[in-house]
Amino acid sequence: MCTVCGCGTATVEGHKHGEGDAHSHSHDHAHGHGHGHHHHHHGPNGDLHFGTGAAGTAVAGVSQSRLLEIETDILSKNDAYADGNRRVLRALGGYAVNLVSSPGSGKTTLLCKTIEMLGEHPLAVIEGDQQTSNDADRIRATGAKAIQVNTGKGCHLDGHMVGHAMDHLDLPRGALLFIENVGNLVCPAAFDLGEDAKVAILSVTEGEDKPLKYPDMFTAARLAILNKVDLAPHCDADLDAYEANLRRINPQIEVLRVSARTGEGMADWLDWLRAQLAAKAGGAAA
Repeated sequence: MCTVCGCGTATVEGHKHGEGDAHSHSHDHAHGHGHGHHHHHHGPNGDLHFGTGAAGTAVAGVSQSRLLEIETDILSKNDAYADGNRRVLRALGGYAVNLVSSPGSGKTTLLCKTIEMLGEHPLAVIEGDQQTSNDADRIRATGAKAIQVNTGKGCHLDGHMVGHAMDHLDLPRGALLFIENVGNLVCPAAFDLGEDAKVAILSVTEGEDKPLKYPDMFTAARLAILNKVDLAPHCDADLDAYEANLRRINPQIEVLRVSARTGEGMADWLDWLRAQLAAKAGGAAA
C-alpha cells in the first residue's frame, strides 16, 4: 500500500504518511463532502492539483506498528469519502467506472473511442495524472466534460479527490462517470473511490504474466479489458494465456478482447456498460 511509498497524497491528523515529524494543517470546504485533508489549487477548466509539496519519504523513528496504524487511518478516512461519493451517485442514478492500468495500456484512447461511440448518453470524466492535462485535453476534444486531477507526487486517486471533482462536474441524472486513475497497478487497488466497478485495462504488449505479478488489482477488478488485440500477431501474444492468468487470479472476472484502434470488441464494451447501468437502476427501483 501507500504508507511508505513517498506518495504525497494521504494525510492523517497531525501526521502526513511518510513523515517522522508530526505536523498538522486544516483545509475546510463549505460544501457537502466536507473534505478537509488535502492541499490543492485550481487550474484552468476547473482542474484540481494536489500534492504540490515535496513528498515525505523518511520514516526514521516510526515503528512498523505505527506505520500500520497510519495506513489503517488513511484507508478508513478514504473509505468515508468514498461512501459519500457512492451516496451522491446513487441519488443521481449514475454509474461510475474506475479505469485502472499500467501506463501505456491505452486507457485514454479507449476512453475517447468509448465517448464517441456512446453519442448522446450523459457522461463525464475525472482524469487522474501526476502532472499535465494532456489526457483531459484529449477527452475534452470529444466534447465530453472532464476534470483533470493532478496528484503531484501521489501515485493514485483517492475518494477525497474524486469527491472534489464530482462537485465541479455537476453530473446529470443517469450519467456514466469514467474515472481514469493514475497509471499504476499497485496503489489504486487499495483505494475505494466510491465507484461501482474497477475495470482493469491490460494491453497485449504487457506480457501474459501481468495479472500474476499484480494480483491485488486484478482481484479487485470486475472486468478486464484485453486491449490492443490488433497488435497480438506482432508481439506473439497468447490471448488465451492472458485470459487463463486473469481467471487464475480472479475466477469471477469478466474479460473482453478489444482494440480501441480498430474498433474490435468495442460494441461488447458498450453493451457491458449499458447493462451495468440498467442493472443498477433496476436495483435502485426495486
